[in-house]
Amino acid sequence: QVHLVESGGGLVQAGGSLRLSCAATGRAFSTYTMSWFRQAIGKEREFVAMISKSGGSTTYADSVKGRFTISRDNAKNTLSLQMNSLKPEDTAVYYCAADRNGLYRTRIYNYDYWGQGTQVTVSS
Repeated sequence: QVHLVESGGGLVQAGGSLRLSCAATGRAFSTYTMSWFRQAIGKEREFVAMISKSGGSTTYADSVKGRFTISRDNAKNTLSLQMNSLKPEDTAVYYCAADRNGLYRTRIYNYDYWGQGTQVTVSS
C-alpha cells in the first residue's frame, strides 16, 4: 500500500512554470511505475506523463511533450513534474498515480493508488 500526496499547484500566467511534487509513504515506492494524470472541468481524466521504476524511461502525452519533464527520486520516495511554457489548456487538477505491478502502461485503470490532486490554473 502507498499513500500519495501532491503539492505545488497554483495560479500562473501563460508561458510560466510550475513544479509539482508527489510524496509517497509506504514501502516499495521503487517498485511502482509512476504517472501524472490531469482532469479539467467537464473533461475526462487524461494521461500526462509516466516514468519507469528506475526512472530510466519516460513517456509523455503529445500535448505536453517538450514542455513537461517527469522525474523521480526513489531514495526520497518522491515524484516530480516540471511544467514549463504553460498554456491555458493545461489548467486542470493534476494527480499522481502508482501502478503496483510496475508495468509500463498509461491507462487510468492500470493504476492502483491515487493522490488527492493539486489544482493548476494557467491564465491567459
